[in-house]
Amino acid sequence: MFYHVKDLQFNARVSRPDPRFANLLLEQFGGENGELAAAMQYFTQAYGAKMPHPDKYDMLMDIAVEEFSHLEIVGATIQMLLKGVNGELKNAADESEIMQVMDGAEARENIIHQALTANPHFVTLSSGGPRLTNSQGIPWCASYIHSNGDLTVDLRSNLASESRAKLVYEHLMKFTDDPYVKETLSFLMTREVAHYKMFEAALETIQPNFPPGVLQADPRFTRQYFNMSPQASVRGPWNKGEMPDLGKDWDYVQDPIAYVQATEGLTVLDDAKEAELEEVAELDAKMSEIKSQEVIAAEPKGTAQWSTYQDSKQLNK
Repeated sequence: MFYHVKDLQFNARVSRPDPRFANLLLEQFGGENGELAAAMQYFTQAYGAKMPHPDKYDMLMDIAVEEFSHLEIVGATIQMLLKGVNGELKNAADESEIMQVMDGAEARENIIHQALTANPHFVTLSSGGPRLTNSQGIPWCASYIHSNGDLTVDLRSNLASESRAKLVYEHLMKFTDDPYVKETLSFLMTREVAHYKMFEAALETIQPNFPPGVLQADPRFTRQYFNMSPQASVRGPWNKGEMPDLGKDWDYVQDPIAYVQATEGLTVLDDAKEAELEEVAELDAKMSEIKSQEVIAAEPKGTAQWSTYQDSKQLNK
């Protein structure tokens, strides 16, 4: 149950109309890295987490709702940036705010022209308000959402989503000199960083969380780094020394062609891997049992009930 408070989480303000930047800001309203996409991603991910990870369900729903509040901030900012373009103010008197800022009827017509040039949908389809499109007028699409059902995968997707959104806000700030708008964008950008750290902390509480899913990686193919750029080879922690968190060294394949030929297409490998294969098989069985019990525990017998209202009463005391 959502309860809408009409005061914004952050007091969005603009100092003057700017329809061109309003159009750019649509990227964070209806774009693939925008606030609606984030809200719907975390909202849908939360369902699968409700029973096995009720604490993560709470976190995902909290952040999803906050993202909806950010969508409201972005929409409000777009609307304010379009003052003088929407139907209410197009024929406003000379003493209106837009006329004071833009100095006369000619300037008013110019700002309307700017809005039409930037995105004709503003006037032709929405009468001067934000629509669920990106800055090119492409409609918002559910394919922007990544919800895979494995919470460790979903949380890693969220880390990437927050990273991309942070960069979009950072780039947007380059295209406005309005100090109020920059202040709003800085707030929104910073909350992306905060959410990133929340998801990172949540991921660490799920152990083991690598590799995703149930089945372990085949040890015969896990450690090889194939040198596919022999003319400009570079060594680093991604192909030299110990693999991160796995306690085993990288196997650097200097000549991939010769290696593949010698191993008959990676089918004839060191017999020493047999013991590791047995360990992996045992771990696969163990992880399968753990995941199975997790699913069974998440689906209690009898009547299914999403909410326990008695618990809610206790929380409200």
